Amino acid sequence: MANIRKGILGPISGQIGPVIGSSWKGIPYVRGESQKEPKERTQGQLATQQKMNFINNMLVPFHPYINIGFANNAFQKTEISAAFSLNYNTAFLGIYPNLSVDYSKLILSVGKLPMIEDITIALIDPENVKLTWSQNNVQPASFNDQLMLILYCEELHKADGMVGGFKRTDTQCTFKFNPKFAGKTLHIFVSMTSADRKKIANSVYFGTL
Repeated sequence: MANIRKGILGPISGQIGPVIGSSWKGIPYVRGESQKEPKERTQGQLATQQKMNFINNMLVPFHPYINIGFANNAFQKTEISAAFSLNYNTAFLGIYPNLSVDYSKLILSVGKLPMIEDITIALIDPENVKLTWSQNNVQPASFNDQLMLILYCEELHKADGMVGGFKRTDTQCTFKFNPKFAGKTLHIFVSMTSADRKKIANSVYFGTL
């Protein structure tokens, strides 16, 4: 496959003989029509494919948060692809079939917005979690920056959380999560985003509840 950056006739769209022209994320490209029989994959290729499948599946519950958290880091790729690339060699460990996740290194948002500080997280009953924090008003922080809270239940392979609803200046919040999570181990991630979603903080992992 070849990218067409500039051409005397502009980008190609459609099929001309064995050549197919199209575009993705605003990038024009051409590719040849597939005619060859697929080659048998090596063990290394199969292991790589299985790891990619594992990561793609693992990130699915986080998609709503990644789409916000990587919105400014998805240059000519999707937000999910950007998160996949950043986490591939750090948060996902091992070789198939012995793959695992290092949640402490899993990044769900990337940016330069100042993070809130002195965060405490505690269960106040089986279905409610309470956060407290200090504002950290270092520029370019704003009083109305929004809290991003993500709770992940590995047992159910589901995430719950919120983006917005609580501002930097609130310094505390209570969140009622999915009742199916009650009594199960939950991984906790926190980040901040500007009200217009154009600025984002690096996500922080706070262990489990």
